[in-house]
Amino acid sequence: MGKEIERKFLVKGNFPKENGIRIIQGYLSSVPERTVRVRIKGDKGYLTVKGIGNESGASRFEWEIEIPVEDAKQLLNICEPGVIDKTRYRVKVGNHLFEIDEFYGDNEGLVIAEVELSDENEEFEKPEWLGEEVTGDVRYYNSMLMKNPYKNWREK
Repeated sequence: MGKEIERKFLVKGNFPKENGIRIIQGYLSSVPERTVRVRIKGDKGYLTVKGIGNESGASRFEWEIEIPVEDAKQLLNICEPGVIDKTRYRVKVGNHLFEIDEFYGDNEGLVIAEVELSDENEEFEKPEWLGEEVTGDVRYYNSMLMKNPYKNWREK
């Protein structure tokens, strides 16, 4: 079982859109103490359990297992209302890999970059397209975007 340490940023302007993969995901449980996510990523299925984040929002428990894509499709049918639809791009910057999610549907217009770190205070190169940091802002958690999509609050 692992611990996920990542920082999250809005993306401003253009970023490299290479090797994108479509992701569809839903949540069997979206309570902060234990989110249970079902995901179809390309032609693979996954079941993920995440714990509540620490005070900064950068670290939390994460466990994931690959499951048959047909099982993932069936589980999506019993998920809570709301689906996350996005394309994920993986962009190497310096010694780190950024995962950039471009959202569709009710979250259209939202683009978020995440970088996984070995320590919360680890230094990393920040490309020019990296915008405001939103680590720990629960509005940007996928489980919250499912309940209160970007289209409902982006102009407030």
